[in-house]
Amino acid sequence: MTEPNSAYEQAIDVKGATVFLGGREILHNISWQVKKGDRCFILGANGAGKTTLVKMLMGYAWPLFGAHVSVLGEKFGQTNLIELRKRVAWVSPYMQQMADPELKGLELVVSGVDSTFGLFRKMLPEEEAKAISILEKLKCVHLKDQQLMTMSSGEQVKILIARAMMNNPELLILDEPSVYLDIAGREFLLETIAEMAHDHPEITIVFITQRIEDIMPVFDKGMILKSGNIQSYGKREDVLTEKNLSEAFDLNIILTPGKNGRLWSMIG
Repeated sequence: MTEPNSAYEQAIDVKGATVFLGGREILHNISWQVKKGDRCFILGANGAGKTTLVKMLMGYAWPLFGAHVSVLGEKFGQTNLIELRKRVAWVSPYMQQMADPELKGLELVVSGVDSTFGLFRKMLPEEEAKAISILEKLKCVHLKDQQLMTMSSGEQVKILIARAMMNNPELLILDEPSVYLDIAGREFLLETIAEMAHDHPEITIVFITQRIEDIMPVFDKGMILKSGNIQSYGKREDVLTEKNLSEAFDLNIILTPGKNGRLWSMIG
């Protein structure tokens, strides 16, 4: 097994990537870079290409020949994707459907070591200790003996984040984590993500959403995707403008800054 590249500067480096799925061109000539340690958002409406972009970063969708895709310093086509995926944590609410609802929180968290959605062996003492430590940091250690089916959607996503942290990821991709949550659950989760971003500066975090108000101030760089194209890309204040957002969602969007640094949208 080759040693992972730890000397990289760009956590994500994509140049000229066009992706076809089901006979349709989903991503069009995408070029995008994220530096190591950045907190980056990706905003876009349904069908903008956000999920396809993540699949490409994970090596589950491939661009046309001639593109350059590098993740954590490993160039696609020249690296072992199975080993690379162990360094990347992908958290999506759709993963909740893959786990046994009778699993207890601690079991699901520890299963992250094996990249499974269930523990099919005896838990090691050091794994249990690490899992409990992560749950404590995420303020949800009380869920360790609770079955998944008895947790709220927000609590389930927290357990999935804890599971993702078991392998000490270098890149964390949060793929619309609040999409199924009510207002209280969403705020509960966003606060957790902000705290985690503060406590783990060594982890590069990409936050994907279709909701403008979900983009917390900690995500100071980002891009807007529209119909498979990068519509805007750069610093938060340059990307999240009324003009850019109105064009992205084909609506007349008016922004109102909140006291917490987030932006709230209205239709004008």
